[in-house]
Amino acid sequence: MNGCFLKLKESINTLSNSEQRVAKYILENPERISSVTISELADICSTSKSAVVRMCKSLGYKGYKEFSMMLISDLANGNQEQFQYTDILLCDNLEDIARSVCMNNIKSIENSLSIIDLKEYQKAIDSMLAADRIDFYGVGGSGLVALDAQNKFLRINKTSVVCTDPNLQILAAAGLKKGDVAVMISYSGETKDIIDNIDIVKDTGATVISLTRYGRNTLSDKADIKLFISSLETLIRSGATGSRIAQLTAIDILYYAIISKEYPNIKQYLDKTTIALKRKKTGKIYEI
Repeated sequence: MNGCFLKLKESINTLSNSEQRVAKYILENPERISSVTISELADICSTSKSAVVRMCKSLGYKGYKEFSMMLISDLANGNQEQFQYTDILLCDNLEDIARSVCMNNIKSIENSLSIIDLKEYQKAIDSMLAADRIDFYGVGGSGLVALDAQNKFLRINKTSVVCTDPNLQILAAAGLKKGDVAVMISYSGETKDIIDNIDIVKDTGATVISLTRYGRNTLSDKADIKLFISSLETLIRSGATGSRIAQLTAIDILYYAIISKEYPNIKQYLDKTTIALKRKKTGKIYEI
């Protein structure tokens, strides 16, 4: 799980001007990195070695040496092609639309997998396992992801509150306590209603987990645990389609990891909720 090219492309707009020059040069000339020293790269981009190092560290690497090794690995594996999405055109026929939607959603999941930080996911899983209550916050398309998350975690006996209304989010957040978890979902990481609420959550001592696009943003900067996804909302696909699929996948990873780790304890609740749902659908009485 490397995704060096993808991290570079996703975060380029959050870099400083000097760091952006380095990033753009690398994206345009990736094959040259194996033979270019940090000093040479800095000279080519009219910047300093420290700017190159800052860019590398902003992507999660220790320095230029580790960054260049990961970049060369991506190049050898052909991973630089991962972020080629296809927009849907107004003249496309149904077959082209179906193929484009499916392939773009697949790319969102594959690209999110390539940049996944297992250490951060493990922190999120541990905090959710220890929490008495897990809240999910999101608006719009991210709100739908929050609702799906609540549906899952209620099945395993985790008290779970979901709020998509900004006013209710404030009320719910104020009721959290230390040890609780708030999962705050925003693809851009800049959704005003979510940003307005994060300080309220942090004042309670609850752990904040952010789920955003890769790169620096206000929400992830303030979060205790940062989970990233990758997607691309092109012109017609701007309705949070690919990002929603990637967000749902991230929630699934957390959910199934928790079930896997605590299955002997969780099984009884899965059985109870499954039977309760069958009773609702059929009207039959099952012994629980």
